[in-house]
Amino acid sequence: MANIASLLKSEISRIARKEIRAETETLKKASAQYRSDIAALKRRLAEQDRFIAKLRKSKPAASANDKSEEASQLRFRADGFASLRKKLGLSAADMGKLLGVSLQTIYHWEKGQSKPRASQLQGIAEVRKLGKRGAAARLAEV
Repeated sequence: MANIASLLKSEISRIARKEIRAETETLKKASAQYRSDIAALKRRLAEQDRFIAKLRKSKPAASANDKSEEASQLRFRADGFASLRKKLGLSAADMGKLLGVSLQTIYHWEKGQSKPRASQLQGIAEVRKLGKRGAAARLAEV
């Protein structure tokens, strides 16, 4: 009687292992497929990142109509601003009048202690386009 019970038990174990092996085999295949899909997606993402970086480097200049983009592209350097003021032959007070800021603000900008706001960068860009005569004429208007 013990033989039949042990045979039955071993047969049930064998069939159960076979079923489990069949189920886990499909899961292993699916897992391998998912890993390869993830690797392919990572490669595509890296390729897209390289492409975006390449596009950023070759970004065309902004149009004149779009003020917000133009303002974000304006740069400010303290020594460049000081040399602009000296090139135009303006005192810090006169430059402040042209830009609508105080004398102290001009000094802070030139020393690099602070930076102008975006709206003030627009004014600096306009003054940069003026010559000595144009700056003097505009100062006379103000």
